[in-house]
Amino acid sequence: MTNFTEISEFFETEFPLNQQGLEELFSLFKLQKHKKGSILIQAQTIEKQLRFLNKGIIREYYSNEEKEININFYVKPQFISDLLMFSQNSETNKNQECLSSVEVLSIERQPFFDLLERYKCGKSFVESSFQKLLKEKGKQEFNRITKTPEELYNDLFIYKPQWLQSIPQYHIASYLNITPETLSRIRKRTS
Repeated sequence: MTNFTEISEFFETEFPLNQQGLEELFSLFKLQKHKKGSILIQAQTIEKQLRFLNKGIIREYYSNEEKEININFYVKPQFISDLLMFSQNSETNKNQECLSSVEVLSIERQPFFDLLERYKCGKSFVESSFQKLLKEKGKQEFNRITKTPEELYNDLFIYKPQWLQSIPQYHIASYLNITPETLSRIRKRTS
């Protein structure tokens, strides 16, 4: 059960299932370990697994031939799949790279939805997850458009200090859409 401690806490607090449902759900998850630098998901691939980060650090980004833009980091136990594309069985535009060695619990799409259907909780789980996702995405987009890079950095300092402690500064600069040199100047002013 040690591999399932974090995900068990998630379901107990965020989305309670009965004990039998949880046991069946956990029996379907597979533990995967990935090395630093491993790619978990690539753009233009179908999101076929629901993945839960148990341990480690992951960066999520968009890329083209010219550059990569970081859009999120995962540093604590949480679901890391592109939930919209997972639910629609569609291609994602996102990429995910391990910034450390990671431990991920994953479940294939069809067995997951079959289980949720059996326990009559599939629709509410998906709706609840999407509502949280859309709310967070809307807040992020609004902040990235209306706030200066220094204000965004200060928000990270207050709300996501683990990012600043765990993630290389050039990745933070990409997330803020500034150069590493500009980030360095902002850090000096806020110290």
